[in-house]
Amino acid sequence: MAPDLASLRLLADIARLGGIAAAGRAHGITQQSASERLRALEADVGLDLVTRGRSGSALTPTGRLVVEWSADLLARAEDLDEALATLRRDRSRELRVHASLTVAETVLPRVLVRARRESVADVTLHATNSAAVVDAVRSGAADLGFVEGPVPLEGLGHRGVGVDELVLVAAPDDLWARRRRLLVAEDLATRALSSREEGSGTRRVWEAALEEAGVVPPPPEAVFDTTTALLASVAAGRPPAFVSRRSAAHLVDAGDLVVVTTTGLALRRALTAVWQGGRLPARGPARDLVTLVAAALRPDPSQATPVT
Repeated sequence: MAPDLASLRLLADIARLGGIAAAGRAHGITQQSASERLRALEADVGLDLVTRGRSGSALTPTGRLVVEWSADLLARAEDLDEALATLRRDRSRELRVHASLTVAETVLPRVLVRARRESVADVTLHATNSAAVVDAVRSGAADLGFVEGPVPLEGLGHRGVGVDELVLVAAPDDLWARRRRLLVAEDLATRALSSREEGSGTRRVWEAALEEAGVVPPPPEAVFDTTTALLASVAAGRPPAFVSRRSAAHLVDAGDLVVVTTTGLALRRALTAVWQGGRLPARGPARDLVTLVAAALRPDPSQATPVT
């Protein structure tokens, strides 16, 4: 069987850049990974292609010959990549995005305005919980997803795009809003809270935080399938709830909710982009949107770097 194209490209880049480490960097992999890939290539073809020594590495005469023979093949592969990219560009620019409610409500609105202004894509957005986002990406119903908290992502490409923090919010006249002592995990075990539904990334995080602190949380008193409904219910007098600090900010600023300070709980969570395929989302609208979301979640968006 012919060697795979990625390995041939790596071999050609060793000749072009003068070493395994430099070629590995060009391919976005470590020197160790590059060396392992080369050893696998040598095993496949049954030939020594690279000499390795204290002063560095270089192609053997056989390796140089393989690079020369494969040049036309690699050029044709690049032509095919470009042709496929052209076909993708010629298709509809619609990008189907499913996102957890925290990302959909607090991050994506301004990002999608920028995406449309920069002609990144025509995005259709579906807001749901994190478990449903992953299901949609796996089934092909979504081209790109954004989830929050710990969600099984086996077999999917994914990349962290930011960090979020949960806070406990209560109505201003709630008994916990008026207390001076910090709430600890044991306090939270004494009262049923309001909560998002099963499958919500928010619910996974706060329940896991209590369990990690050695407390089994009681079943929620009230369950809501949107953050908006949950916040409105708490503001109206329902039991407190853990929500994203971003989601509650406008109601806290308006005085409709109060942040109840807790201690000893791990309430930070990762926000993650997910997709089907390889290490990176497909070049084009999906990759561009991931870059924009990561930029929006950085303290200083001007420091964002593209997904490459």
